[in-house]
Amino acid sequence: MKDNNKRLILGISGASGVVLGYRMAKAVKEQGIELHMVISDAAKLTWDAEMDLPFSELTELADVLYDYHNVGAKIASGSFRTMGMAVVPCSMKTLAGIVTGYTDNLLLRAADVCMKEGRKVVLCPREMPLGKLHLRNLNTAAELGCTIVPPMMSFYSGQITVEDQIDHIIGKMMMQFELEYDRFRPWEG
Repeated sequence: MKDNNKRLILGISGASGVVLGYRMAKAVKEQGIELHMVISDAAKLTWDAEMDLPFSELTELADVLYDYHNVGAKIASGSFRTMGMAVVPCSMKTLAGIVTGYTDNLLLRAADVCMKEGRKVVLCPREMPLGKLHLRNLNTAAELGCTIVPPMMSFYSGQITVEDQIDHIIGKMMMQFELEYDRFRPWEG
């Protein structure tokens, strides 16, 4: 039997910032964690618009890559135990689906399963500015037990470049799963 503490689901939705999902996938793999990935159709389009890498650079990081439309995949079952799920980036459409239990695709179903099983769900919402509906949905997600890690800039530990900022955000998400990230520079006081 696989070690459930070494298995993580990564959902990548169609919000801007697919580089965050890519970097999260790389960080998880560097830790030797079994990576189960589901990517929305819109995320594929966003990848093509935002990244100068072939899409296979992302998909090859997955130990198991799931069809976004296959709601019967093993990550849709509570008996498939994992350490939880991160949705990076998390579009406002995906957020709305998560908080309402509207599980019409595998990304939403996997998040729903993790929540019902009491597993960690980390959302990295990507929208700016945030409207009242977005804020209400983020609050609801937090009330339902999700951890919200928005990709906000931080400068307190010397994060100056965009790469530094991404490393900081990835480090914050990895901390939620008690995973190390060697490029994360915490506050030293």
